[in-house]
Amino acid sequence: MRPGLFSYCLYGMWKAEYVLFDCDGVLVDSETLTQNVLSAELEHYGLLVPPAKVGRMFLGGTMAGVMQRAREMGAALPDGWLDTIYATLFAELEARCDMIPGVPAMLDALDAAGIGYATCSNGPMAKMEVTLGRNDLWARFEGRVFSAHDCAASKPAPDVYLKGAALAGVDPAGCAVIEDSPTGLRAGRAAQMRCYGFAAQTDAAKLVPLADVVFDDMADLPALLGLGGQA
Repeated sequence: MRPGLFSYCLYGMWKAEYVLFDCDGVLVDSETLTQNVLSAELEHYGLLVPPAKVGRMFLGGTMAGVMQRAREMGAALPDGWLDTIYATLFAELEARCDMIPGVPAMLDALDAAGIGYATCSNGPMAKMEVTLGRNDLWARFEGRVFSAHDCAASKPAPDVYLKGAALAGVDPAGCAVIEDSPTGLRAGRAAQMRCYGFAAQTDAAKLVPLADVVFDDMADLPALLGLGGQA
């Protein structure tokens, strides 16, 4: 743990009733792979954006949003580009996407404490089938995998998080949102949920203004959710 990475807890010790995880960059280590694929694709259509800049520009957004922004920047993307990029990306994720370290033990701790959980993503359901399925998490989250593609609006709108809470029968005030992007944290705040910024691969400074707590190791999350230990 890097010194000083935890932000202060605004409400003292608090125990989550339900936990809503983002997927990419929180449960599965897909962000770097996605950035590399997008950088290569955009270069093919005349727009030079290094992978690191792709992450800064598009982290937490939707692929449709990437397409619109890239076109505005001069990329000559064809109308069928979304189908093409998803096919390319899914193949890469199927071959290489791994789990975020510490996720299985962290979920075991939630199970042991009787705390339910779901995953809520701006990505399509088919993408989560690939990334979660490859890492034996699809079955673990069965029936509790939600995509903003099936909601009226994507993050930073709160729709997908409110849907996850409603279907679990839990008041939003009792929910914790685990996110690695400012976009996702804005969605959690709009849903009036407690927000945890996961900074293992994201600049913590971008998360601190929007998160109640910022952390960088999944092993620390159960204590931060009030399940024992010191936050």
